[in-house]
Amino acid sequence: MADPYQALGVAKGASEKEIKSAYRTLAKELHPDRNKDNPKATERFSDVTKAYDLLLDKDKRAQFDRGEIDADGNPAGYGFGGGQGGGYPRGAGGQQFDFGSGGSDFGDIFDGLFGGGGRSSSPFGSRQQSAPPPKGANVSYRLKVEFIAAATLEKQRITLEDGKTIDLSLPKGVEEGTQMRLGGKGRQGPGGNGDAIVTIHINRHPFYERDGDNVTLELPINLKEAVEGAKIKVPTVDGPVLLSIPAGSDSGKTLRLKNKGFHNKSGGRGDHLVTLMITLPENDAKLAEFVKDWDNDENPRAEMGV
Repeated sequence: MADPYQALGVAKGASEKEIKSAYRTLAKELHPDRNKDNPKATERFSDVTKAYDLLLDKDKRAQFDRGEIDADGNPAGYGFGGGQGGGYPRGAGGQQFDFGSGGSDFGDIFDGLFGGGGRSSSPFGSRQQSAPPPKGANVSYRLKVEFIAAATLEKQRITLEDGKTIDLSLPKGVEEGTQMRLGGKGRQGPGGNGDAIVTIHINRHPFYERDGDNVTLELPINLKEAVEGAKIKVPTVDGPVLLSIPAGSDSGKTLRLKNKGFHNKSGGRGDHLVTLMITLPENDAKLAEFVKDWDNDENPRAEMGV
């Protein structure tokens, strides 16, 4: 990946707000749903998302600025090769696979490679215990899942090291870093197969964010809808729904759509929280004339003591 600041088009000293604003603008433009026939846009969307993840992590951003890690988060001078699609080996032995982009650790690679042995004593002397035959090595995979797919528990197809495919059912309560163990899907060994360890990475979304089990959304509305109230179509992870905007709504007012969030471990679902954001048209002569003649002495900042 290119320099993350260049990928987002921000200065090295950019604030968190500037980084978020740049990401949202680019993500809306480059999202795969809008560019199904444009692989270059999809590739750039991936780069923009990785850049956003790195720069929003204060520790990683500081490490990158000091030259300790590269743009992919690898220690400087120790990057790994790899490519897109399917799964590909990362590091020694080919036991780390990545579905999408990004790296992962090499946990559990050597699990079960060495059998335990020892001596036991008895009144008749010592004897050597035979060690059980070792299982094959575990194989680690990293699976990138789209935000909406994670929220709705959409099945994910993965290709294992041996070329076989599995339709993976995501668990309720899935979150960033969730690990799934697939018994017997690792390397072969004298004592049986090792396991496959799948670590879930949830991609960011252009306008949804996650808050626990809830999905949050900042929803633009126009002045007429805010003043008079309206019924408008709102996107959710389950598809668009109609939402009633109360008359006299302010920016920052939050409305709740029940059971439109992430599935939780107890079997329920979080909610979809919609925060209204009033947007004004540019260069609207009628609106400017109305405000000019509007006589209202109310101070909306009175509670702040100013």
